[in-house]
Amino acid sequence: MASLNKVLLIGNLGSDPEIRTLPSGAKVASFNIATTESYKNKEGQKVESTEWHRIELWEGLAGIAEQYLKKGDSVYIEGRIKTEKYTDANGVEKFSFRIRGNSMQMLGKPNRDGENSNQKNYVAANQAAAVPSQVADGDDLPF
Repeated sequence: MASLNKVLLIGNLGSDPEIRTLPSGAKVASFNIATTESYKNKEGQKVESTEWHRIELWEGLAGIAEQYLKKGDSVYIEGRIKTEKYTDANGVEKFSFRIRGNSMQMLGKPNRDGENSNQKNYVAANQAAAVPSQVADGDDLPF
């Protein structure tokens, strides 16, 4: 049976990434991003609906998030949904959902010189995040 667990998000950080280092030495970055959908309701009024997504990045991507990402920044995240089941203080069973990112692209706004503010950082991010078995030459890039 085939299956797929893939999430693609473009959103803005709600706060600076929280960084922690595990006893094994692995680095983990956690942050929330907001995605907003706009539409017109039956009365023709514009309505905005915002969803918050908990993002978790590991190792190289965590280091890049720590160095470059700040509250309000726009990012593109590819990853998969992870579900955790827990019991709260009242004994009620609950679930939490997070996105474990395996790819990230920083999306910047043009600065005064017309250059993308994250353009230089993007190259560094991709170099640091590359996994040896997934390194692609320029012809394999999706853009």
